[in-house]
Amino acid sequence: MSESLQNDYELCEELGRGQFGIIYRCFSRISGESFACKSIDKRLLSDSTDRECIVKEPKILRVLGGNAHVTQIHRIYEDENWIHMVIDLCEGPDLYERISKRGGAFSECEAVSIFSQLIESISYCHKLGIAHRDIKPDNVLFDSTGKLKLADFGSAEWFGMNERGSMTGVVGTPYYVAPEVLLGREYDEKVDVWSAGVILYILLGGVPPFYGETSVETFEAVVRGNLRFPTRIFRSVSPAAKDLLRKMLCKDASRRLSVQQVSRHPWVISGGANRSNG
Repeated sequence: MSESLQNDYELCEELGRGQFGIIYRCFSRISGESFACKSIDKRLLSDSTDRECIVKEPKILRVLGGNAHVTQIHRIYEDENWIHMVIDLCEGPDLYERISKRGGAFSECEAVSIFSQLIESISYCHKLGIAHRDIKPDNVLFDSTGKLKLADFGSAEWFGMNERGSMTGVVGTPYYVAPEVLLGREYDEKVDVWSAGVILYILLGGVPPFYGETSVETFEAVVRGNLRFPTRIFRSVSPAAKDLLRKMLCKDASRRLSVQQVSRHPWVISGGANRSNG
């Protein structure tokens, strides 16, 4: 453990564990303020791609500093074997836990209060030329006041690095990944809009829009992109909400809404109260 980290922060209990490291609760020895410390074991990084992601994440978080709906990085420490990132502490249950605990759909007003914050965070990232590329409920956190914080930028990428603003590489998570990613094509930042659309569908319907018994079957369903609204689940969901979902979960990325267009959709603007056909 880095000596300089221990001089500045006291590490407490473990909060979570990932592929390459551990997240601890910590507090500043100077201010007494609580944070999370993401400690990454560099010895577990098996290839150059892993190393690139680990090095890139703190750089991206520094660029994204200052937005209320993105986890902030406060300090970074590195020694021979470890990278330690001191970031915002989000003590509330994440969105995955909230959905699991609910065991069913959210009302449109409840859904839009979460969704609008998520869209604000994605819009901020895209304005700065950054695509998250792994938006899923597990990466949507909440602080002690209930404010949403988009987290885990390990798969994020700058999409303005070439003239077309395109990206490549299969990243993401079953259920949430966009079809163009799975097809191995070049893609743009609208992959985040697709993932956010999947989250909205789950919030309103309680089930994912595309799924299978295995990851392969789920990926096949995503690539088909056959969006349905089963009556028994979506009977009480407004036409405006369904209109937004169709425009976010559009297989043709060129026709899919941008995140800015999503934020201006009547259903979002009305706070989930718009019952028109959009």
